[in-house]
Amino acid sequence: LPVADLIIHAAGKAHSVPRTAAESVAFENVNVGGTRRLLQALSHASRLPKYFVFISSIAVYGLEHGELIDENHPLEATDPYGKSKIAAESLVEAWCKKNQVVCTILRLPLLAGENPPGNLQAMIKGISKGYYFDIKVANVKKSMVLTDDVAIFIEKIYQVGGVFHLTDGYHPGFSEISNLIAKQLGKKKPMAIPYGLIKAIAYIGNFLGPKFPINSRKLDKMTNTLTFTDQKARRITDWRAKSVLDHFKI
Repeated sequence: LPVADLIIHAAGKAHSVPRTAAESVAFENVNVGGTRRLLQALSHASRLPKYFVFISSIAVYGLEHGELIDENHPLEATDPYGKSKIAAESLVEAWCKKNQVVCTILRLPLLAGENPPGNLQAMIKGISKGYYFDIKVANVKKSMVLTDDVAIFIEKIYQVGGVFHLTDGYHPGFSEISNLIAKQLGKKKPMAIPYGLIKAIAYIGNFLGPKFPINSRKLDKMTNTLTFTDQKARRITDWRAKSVLDHFKI
């Protein structure tokens, strides 16, 4: 197996809520088992890499709300995805320490880039088809970062190592993002509906499956502020993130 000096491990299973035990186990099989198999393969290569970057997630903290959380917060995820990312981080850190490989772990928030997956993809689809609505809640902020800025940071940090958050430093709200997407799609600004009404709709969505655009879990994420500080990343390197609102192109 030929090996480069730098390995960036970004593969994994995400952006789905398991409905069965088998779907829950899939997170373990892919995110933990896949990471273990990659490390085993690297161990049997003709030579080891010098640097290893693992793309993790803020999901490891198990948080639904909070402001300017730093990298020292306990890893308390209880959902299958978050737990699988904790376990994968542990595998990577142990392997790198054993083999004297410089280890970098990036715990990333919502990623903004061309053709994004997950919640942003759902928002874009909803706005384009006319069924997306904003929710009347004030000052809800979410940490986000542009994919291009993540790539730039990796170039600056991979020889140093450590655990880092990355954000754009502003933490836009969902309504700001939806307005930006609507403008790019040539659509009207999404209508805002009362929280009580959307809460009732979300409750119904709990029983209608993943194709329904909203459920109680998604609503909680959309109506609670959850932000992270990336001062460690900015302090250690001269990296400066661009504003998502100014540079996100769908």
